[in-house]
Amino acid sequence: MTMEFTREIYWNVGHGVLIPMYALALLAVGILVHGALKRIGVYRLGKPANRTDDLRGRIAAALRDVLSQRQVLRVRAPGLAHSLFFWGFLVLALGTTLIFLQADLTDPVFGWKFLTGTFYKLFSLVLDIAGLLALVMLGVLFYRRYWVRPPGLASDRDDAIMHGLLFAILTTGFVIEGARMAVTELGAGTGLAAWSPVGLFVAGRISGLGEESLRSLHKGVWWIHFFLTLGFFVVLPRTKFRHILTTSANYVFADHRRKGSTETLDLEDEQTERFGAARIRDLTWKDILDGDACTECKRCQDRCPAWHTEKPLSPMEVIAHIRDAAFGQPDADLIDTIGRDALWACTTCRACQEICPATIEHVNKIIDMRRHLVLMAGEFPGEEVMVATDNVEVNGNPLGLAFSARGDWAEGLGVTRLAENADVDILYFVGCYASFDKRNIKVARSFVRLCAAAGIKVGILGKEEKCCGEPVRKLGNEYLYQGLAAENIGIMQGYGVKKIVTACPHCFNTLDRDYRDLGFDIDVEHYVTFLQKLVQDGRLKLRPGHFACTYHDSCYIGRYNDIYEPPRSLLSAAGATVREMERNRDEGFCCGGGGGRVIADEKIGTRICETRAKMAAETGTGILVSNCPFCLTMFEDGVKGAGLEGKMVPRDIAEILVERLEKQD
Repeated sequence: MTMEFTREIYWNVGHGVLIPMYALALLAVGILVHGALKRIGVYRLGKPANRTDDLRGRIAAALRDVLSQRQVLRVRAPGLAHSLFFWGFLVLALGTTLIFLQADLTDPVFGWKFLTGTFYKLFSLVLDIAGLLALVMLGVLFYRRYWVRPPGLASDRDDAIMHGLLFAILTTGFVIEGARMAVTELGAGTGLAAWSPVGLFVAGRISGLGEESLRSLHKGVWWIHFFLTLGFFVVLPRTKFRHILTTSANYVFADHRRKGSTETLDLEDEQTERFGAARIRDLTWKDILDGDACTECKRCQDRCPAWHTEKPLSPMEVIAHIRDAAFGQPDADLIDTIGRDALWACTTCRACQEICPATIEHVNKIIDMRRHLVLMAGEFPGEEVMVATDNVEVNGNPLGLAFSARGDWAEGLGVTRLAENADVDILYFVGCYASFDKRNIKVARSFVRLCAAAGIKVGILGKEEKCCGEPVRKLGNEYLYQGLAAENIGIMQGYGVKKIVTACPHCFNTLDRDYRDLGFDIDVEHYVTFLQKLVQDGRLKLRPGHFACTYHDSCYIGRYNDIYEPPRSLLSAAGATVREMERNRDEGFCCGGGGGRVIADEKIGTRICETRAKMAAETGTGILVSNCPFCLTMFEDGVKGAGLEGKMVPRDIAEILVERLEKQD
């Protein structure tokens, strides 16, 4: 009776196929390994990168991400289709492995058959459903790529090979099952056929062929299916199929530093002849692996603010150029290949990296190429950037205003200069725009008033504060950045500062992350989380007044630091109804000021700030709220450039909160 609930694994083909089958399988695996090793040899053209610390934890995290398809599912429709296909195909692979274990190990060696009885029926049902699911999802993906192809989604020979080969493997598998069932199960009366519904359907369609024809069909298609499977292994490292390996490897070797970390160059290393990257050998092996892991799904391009505003930058194409150079012309000049305008267009907003299903690291590659342009070739994106850089060197700010006036904005507010008294609750690191720009000075003064209302004693450095160095660093001038950082660190540590608060996300990100590489150890907080705690603790009391607004997630608070709810919580405490723009939170659209672009003229395409201002106007609120001096500056320009004056007013959270302070007795 037990035999009714199992099947003969090598039915009709016989065990005589084992020797040629395994010989050919080993040959195919050998070809796969040879192809993979050749690609690894290309990765080794790159410089070292430490990506093997906590290897056990890395592998566990990679398995979690691969099996859950977490990153893939972030784009709902195509992500779901890909994930369902992956899970279906994975179940089929596991099922094939179980068949191999019984047929060639547990049965002949130990006399143990586990594919029997109820387990076999469930096994058959699960594999049939998995195969059907994979086949249907493959059809959905094929339809998307070739019938309703989204703009920018390119298709090449690799895509045709992948779809065709996978379709052939799946369909031949069902034909084999149907032919076997038509001979052995349709008329047996055991009810076993019902546990393989797809096979039963196929069997019913071909049962009229007769047993001899069915056996011939089964054996012929069995060998076709076998050679197709071998073909899958052979072409895997030579087509986009390789992403099965390279994307999984990329998960293992992902950057486990804090998001947005940038390599700090050792400018004193006398052995270093070149800074930055201009050729493949200037990049790391992980950068080259990134190129090989890319499937050109265009998610990064879809979210790139530069691409959306007609700039020549596509993050996807940057990675593709690196891959093509590594495997074709490793001595080619990457900067000439990618194009200077493309490199300078990047706002370092991280939208590309945040959405990438292969965890590719786009931003630091662009920064490295900018470093080469600035440090080795003396090139800048424009004359205005050279002027701003000179201003930073001479006066400590890109605006060219006298450093001695850096603290003038605080007159009459009772703010303490640390040179006079370092006994304060917080050091307010003001930043260049809030120190000198008239529009942003209002924000600085609002923040100080909020602190005063909460009983916080605020200190500033005044003329001793210099630019944190972030804009020039992101534009490639690591030398000037490190000089500024060293001066700021020395001054702040000299005063024994215990707590720093800054209203600028770029200052916050630089002090709290980049300065750590230079020995900085002071606690740093952005003002939105600082103020939120004061409100929650009851130290900052507000009078809510109903109003509607939309809120812009600045990239360096949002994507770089995952701070999304605190600013919205503050707006809610002030009585706001926030109407979200279509692009919000981790899908937010950059203001255009990041990556040093705040000091560079935007000469190509539509201005990013105008595009974002129009998105804000579509909410119909009339108020665009941000928490970043760069964003506020860009939106003031964007509103004017988009013709939205009188319809949209850019404001900072601090300005809104200070208007709703409870009156003091």
